[in-house]
Amino acid sequence: MEGWIAFARGPMFRAALAFMLLGLARHAVLTIWEVRRAYRRAGDKTIPYRKVFLATLMWLLPVGKLRQRLPYSLTTLVFHVAVVIVPLFLAGHIALWAAGTGVSWPAISNGLADILTTAAVAAALLLVVERAAAADSRVLSRFQDYAIPLLIALPFASGFLVRHPAWNPLSLDGALLVHVMSANLLLILIPLTKLSHMILLPTTQMVSELAWHFPPDAGR
Repeated sequence: MEGWIAFARGPMFRAALAFMLLGLARHAVLTIWEVRRAYRRAGDKTIPYRKVFLATLMWLLPVGKLRQRLPYSLTTLVFHVAVVIVPLFLAGHIALWAAGTGVSWPAISNGLADILTTAAVAAALLLVVERAAAADSRVLSRFQDYAIPLLIALPFASGFLVRHPAWNPLSLDGALLVHVMSANLLLILIPLTKLSHMILLPTTQMVSELAWHFPPDAGR
């Protein structure tokens, strides 16, 4: 078991991280290329950059949209906040980065980490239930829309069990292996699934704006 854990935390993690970074870089390059291509072909090259910038901020910080389907919006907001903060600011994760790279940054408290971890797992389950219960979301949903929140919840739940051995029905090594392997799987899936929106979302408004500036040879 220790050999598998060492492999998962070492070579497999580095390979999964490299795959994620290269995959996201590919998405970014292709998006920038297509935006540039659309702009060059556009009949009207007047782009309201201020409007696009403000619209992007509204999408990244959707405070004004919380009133629309309030329970689902709040669940989504809590889920995203927890999923971003815990992996980046958990003291144990920062210690691993510091050991490998010498770079560290301030960590959140263990108590706050436990609260956010519990919130992430609960929100992931609620997102699946709410998506399945709402007819308009259910019609548009695909398998990955249900599977991805549950996959994201797995490293959070297993990490919580690693930190709290008294609540852990598995062995410590077993929970740690599930935690690391599921996290590696998520890194691999990020550029292959809708999770890639983490890098594509800031470009959404610009792409949408350019889509309305039809090329001169497009016809009516």
